Amino acid sequence: MAGSSLEGDLRSLGFDVRTAADAAGVTAALAAVPARERVALVDPRFVGHVHALRLALTDPRFPAAATRGALSVQPEARTALARAAAASAAGNGGGALPAVPASVPATVPGGAGPAQPPVGSAPDPAVGALAAAAPGEAAPAATPGAADAPSWVDDIAARLDADGVAVHRPELGVLVAAVPGDAPARARARDAVDAVDDERVRLRSAVKSRDGFFTTFCISPYSRYIARWCARRGLTPNQVTTASLLTALIAAACAATGTRPGFVSAGVLLIASFVLDCTDGQLARYSLQYSTLGAWLDATFDRAKEYAYYAGLALGAARADGDDVWALALGAMVLQTCRHVVDFAFNEANHDATGNTSPTAALSGRLDSVGWTVWLRRMVVLPIGERWAMIAVLTAFTTPRITFAVLLVGCALAACYTTAGRVLRSLTRRAERTDRAARALAELADSGPLAESAAKAAARKAGSYLAPLSAALGAAAVLAGTAATGFGSWVPVGCAVLYAVLAGVAVAAPLKGPLDWLVPPLFRAAEYGTILILAARSEVNGALPAAFGLVAAVAYHHYDTVYRIRGGTGAPPRRLVRAIGGHEGRTVVVTLAAALLHHQNQGFTIALTALAAALALTVLIESIRFWVSSKAPAVHDETGEPA
Repeated sequence: MAGSSLEGDLRSLGFDVRTAADAAGVTAALAAVPARERVALVDPRFVGHVHALRLALTDPRFPAAATRGALSVQPEARTALARAAAASAAGNGGGALPAVPASVPATVPGGAGPAQPPVGSAPDPAVGALAAAAPGEAAPAATPGAADAPSWVDDIAARLDADGVAVHRPELGVLVAAVPGDAPARARARDAVDAVDDERVRLRSAVKSRDGFFTTFCISPYSRYIARWCARRGLTPNQVTTASLLTALIAAACAATGTRPGFVSAGVLLIASFVLDCTDGQLARYSLQYSTLGAWLDATFDRAKEYAYYAGLALGAARADGDDVWALALGAMVLQTCRHVVDFAFNEANHDATGNTSPTAALSGRLDSVGWTVWLRRMVVLPIGERWAMIAVLTAFTTPRITFAVLLVGCALAACYTTAGRVLRSLTRRAERTDRAARALAELADSGPLAESAAKAAARKAGSYLAPLSAALGAAAVLAGTAATGFGSWVPVGCAVLYAVLAGVAVAAPLKGPLDWLVPPLFRAAEYGTILILAARSEVNGALPAAFGLVAAVAYHHYDTVYRIRGGTGAPPRRLVRAIGGHEGRTVVVTLAAALLHHQNQGFTIALTALAAALALTVLIESIRFWVSSKAPAVHDETGEPA
């Protein structure tokens, strides 16, 4: 690397360094590193940007990662690394290294200090092992005319691939990573390093490659610099995520005052919260501080911020002029959550489908070549940036009722657009869904004991349209029955039981049909919609706020399920799903509470509040236990999908 020694640059990343002169030294150094720690190998002849090494050696999301002349291995791949190193040494003449001694790392307690810990964790000794040339070690003489020399490190990386270890190779773009074979090649590599400012590349790559219009043009141009400022002061993405949550909660409190200054302050603070929300992800990408806990916090806090703000607006409307907009607030939460379930279910259904082609997808691809249509389509789906900007402006200059009305109309149009497009893609593509996709959809369905019992009695073939049809009929029955009868009627209870039976029919076979991804969002619409209708028709004081809390608790459980599936760990344990009744069980319980308690003053409100508290406590305890102690891989949302 131009301007400094390789060892110095590695130490600048916070790593300790050891070197080995031969294969025996390599093996001994690897054995000396505790099994719980990550190790890395770097060819002493390496020439390249510091950020190229950072990408290959410090990203915690992958079991192994490599670039030219550098390899990093997590603890779970250490055994495979030992085999690959031994095989490579044997293949190179009993341990003689090609051209120069290979460098092998080991963490030394009390050494040069740990690297920055991954987001959300304590300093991790697994991030403190890197290799470099010994101080003052000169580049070896190479075969005359060789431009890029063979590297033992690259051979080991190839052997890891052959052994079934997925070796991540980051896209370097204009960054340089080379192992020059002679002096002229080394000089050319150094010139190439000098020609590219890796800090500028690092800052640019901190921003998602695909994001919404508002985020791309109104937030990211300056939030990336806030992210760098945070990184240089040792702040973690989790701390920024928490600051974003606190800012949004203060915004909700300002909205709850019901005054015009309060509404204006709420709008400004909501935008500030979104700036921090963008900053935490950019900080994670800038400093490669990814973690399972960080991904979970980022996802769940987004929902907590938005729903808390809805509640603040509803309280503010009541204080301002006595306007009761809790039904609108709950409707906005229901609609937004159902939209997300459509996104998640469709993506999971087609995550690894084979033969995944359709004319609709081809048309979308052609439209991508017309620049303005790309941004228009991203704005039409009303992603989180556009949505929060709209809410902030409307809060500051209008009333909560107008804010919710515009939000509901906008989200409804976006839901129709995205769902219709996905239905067309599903009907026109010839794709074979995998067992993994069917399992993910079954987990997203969140079926409880009643649906499981009905599923055992039902029989159908996988791949038909019976699943979405049964789910749609069940959802329509319970929603129509609840809406068409007076509060306290037993008709909704009968409709809820019918819904539970049809829900069981829907999941009786693996969900591999072209439209089976509609089953989870239909279940969400049925459960949330039933709670909303009953609370709105009850005209009982406090019923709607209690229903808001209940739906928020259940929605948290469903988002938790989504992010566990995304992390590759599967859904929450079946015992938890059964304990909280499943979607159909909760629907039956809520309709029963309405029928039994409609004569009692505040009885239905108390029942909803108690159910919300019990559910929230149950799912939060299990969820926090899982994510804090989880061995799930560190993930981070790089898709740019609407949130």
